[in-house]
Amino acid sequence: MNRPEDRTRPFLLERFAEYLTLEQGSSVRTNESYGRDLQRLAEWAVAHGARSPETLTAAHLREFVYYLKDLGLSPASIRRGVSAIRTWYRFLLAEGAVKADPSERLETPRKWRTLPEVLTSVEVDRLINAVALEEPLAFRDRAMLELAYGAGLRVGEWITLKVADVVLEEGVVRVFGKGSKERLVPVGRKATGAVAIYLREIRPQLERGKGAGVLFLSARGQPLSRMGAWKILRKYVTLAGITKQVTPHTLRHSFATHLLEGGADLRSVQEMLGHADISTTQVYTHVDREYLRSVHRQFHPRG
Repeated sequence: MNRPEDRTRPFLLERFAEYLTLEQGSSVRTNESYGRDLQRLAEWAVAHGARSPETLTAAHLREFVYYLKDLGLSPASIRRGVSAIRTWYRFLLAEGAVKADPSERLETPRKWRTLPEVLTSVEVDRLINAVALEEPLAFRDRAMLELAYGAGLRVGEWITLKVADVVLEEGVVRVFGKGSKERLVPVGRKATGAVAIYLREIRPQLERGKGAGVLFLSARGQPLSRMGAWKILRKYVTLAGITKQVTPHTLRHSFATHLLEGGADLRSVQEMLGHADISTTQVYTHVDREYLRSVHRQFHPRG
């Protein structure tokens, strides 16, 4: 029967310990801490199909750091673990055991991006339902909020959407994101229905030749500005009695988080958000895991 140290022998942990002592002059405490950190990495790697250092990828290392967070380790302990991994890779490169260093862009907890508060699905309902239909521009405002949340749009995307970019019969919007990169995002019946009413009832009244084909127009018939969109959102946040700090980006974060909570896979969410790198989308797994922890603490008898 293979012992753990047999399975992790290809990771050269004993030689690395000698390197720390003889070449780096590291303290006994550092050697022991780094040894534990890297033994944990090696065992995790083998369990995830990476049986040697050269088969470990940057994606593996990122997932390992998330695993450390899930274990409940403190940010200081995780930072030490990341430091151990980087020092280990310098050793492996010098030894010729690997040809590249996948730890170069590995983020530590200090650099993890923090997200604004996310609205619950109940709060999203309250926000959208705060749009009273007797408001003169109610259909515009409801369509805007439905679409911003329903498609996970950046504020710059929802104020520049063209009428031609909303394909109601197919339930998709064509979005031009960062770098003018085009993506198609599906939207649900509530959003398409709200946009259809707005296009039929309100937008023709607002259009005075200054709309430039843009979907959402101000009362003066011009494309909405960022500040105009911000003010509309803030108005309904107040009316809904939501006390969280809500910005246009909060709707985008809520869109992504609710998809993951519902079981959507990360690649699909990446595609809908228009992220070039899936590591950007993985930020939302932090939110999702924190949500799951909070549910566990609230409802599990031993939480």
